[in-house]
Amino acid sequence: MANFFQTIGNIFKIEELRKRVIYTLLLLLVYRLGSFIVLPGIDASQLSQLQNQSSEGLLGLLNMFSGGAFGNASIFALGVMPYISASIVIQLLGLMVPYFQRLQREGESGYRKMNQWTRYLTIAIILLQGPAYMANLRAQLPSDAFMAINILGMSTFWFNFLTTLILLGGSMFVMWLGERITDRGLGNGISLIIMIGIIARLPMALVAEFGEKLNQTNGGLLVLVVEFVVLYLVFLGTIALVEGTRKVPVQYAKRIVGNRQYGGVRQYIPLKVNAAGVMPIIFAQAMMLLPLVFSRFQATQGLAATLSDYTGFWYNFIFAILVILFTYFYTAVTVNPTMMAEEMKKNGGFIPGVKPGRQTVEYLDTVMSRITLPGSILLAIVAILPAFARICGVNNQFAQFYGGTSLLIIVGVVLDTLQQIESYMLMRHYDGLMKTGRMRGRSGM
Repeated sequence: MANFFQTIGNIFKIEELRKRVIYTLLLLLVYRLGSFIVLPGIDASQLSQLQNQSSEGLLGLLNMFSGGAFGNASIFALGVMPYISASIVIQLLGLMVPYFQRLQREGESGYRKMNQWTRYLTIAIILLQGPAYMANLRAQLPSDAFMAINILGMSTFWFNFLTTLILLGGSMFVMWLGERITDRGLGNGISLIIMIGIIARLPMALVAEFGEKLNQTNGGLLVLVVEFVVLYLVFLGTIALVEGTRKVPVQYAKRIVGNRQYGGVRQYIPLKVNAAGVMPIIFAQAMMLLPLVFSRFQATQGLAATLSDYTGFWYNFIFAILVILFTYFYTAVTVNPTMMAEEMKKNGGFIPGVKPGRQTVEYLDTVMSRITLPGSILLAIVAILPAFARICGVNNQFAQFYGGTSLLIIVGVVLDTLQQIESYMLMRHYDGLMKTGRMRGRSGM
């Protein structure tokens, strides 16, 4: 324990790292404060019905990702989910549309253009989701909760229009906070914002679960202990899944560097069982929110209700299939066998028994496809674990931390952030946060 606190102290001895940590914490604090600012013209004392609606089901998941902003009718109510949805669409277009395929090959300039298109699409999605969110508020809140309409006499159209613009500005501001954290802070800003919103719901979930088990007369506390043990085991398994890698040996040929000769050196290319990280499950979760759009139409209410029951068979089956498909999709986007083969050839390396060039690309692609399959299946199993926890009697809020998007995001983001902190510390000859002083890298080749 003393070494841990000493390591924490070493973080603040590095000036650049100290500034980044403080900057990140301040921006996350701004985001948390903003999630409690209620939309203008709405009575904050009459939000109990909306909060009850957003405590379970898919709306409960959406509320958890926004850190409670959805249930608070906050200016950040839509959060970063429109941006994630836009990112999914743009990346899918990168596989099908030649223009976006060309942008992906242009490097940094192409990335900036795709990011610009993502922002435009985010605005379009918010302009669609904003009125839908206001329609939900009108259905859930009493009529006297809308003070701008009842007291100021504002028309419903203009109230919805101005509120949608406020929601648009709030979501764009959250995106800006995420970009600033990525550029000048620690870790991926958007992922950290999602994670901090999830963690903010954990104390309430623990209190609710403890109170529910405390009121049980037939061994409620013993059941609570068993739940914590199972949660710990799931947590360890999730860490192993997120960090899991498999190395493919590559025998490098003899090469001349200057006047010195190097030969017979066995190198490795790290190919991960879960190279896509937490992004497939975030993408799949965003897609599973689509049934909420069709719940307003009478002809599709039955189907929407079936696909919105996150403890039901069809919801979890479709969710698992989407996780597997998005794992393959995101792995294909992030891991490029052609580029890996070119780098090996450029450095004079080869795979024993495989010719350089096209055969090497095919070999790497085959190996990557084979090891991605078990990784995607394990990721899908972890994604649907909260449904099993709910069936076993775990409180709805606490069950979300037994796997699924919540646990994977927390583990993945924490490991990425710790790795970035550790890289700063190792450069300054300090021990890292892990017992060995060094974490296994989660980055690619």
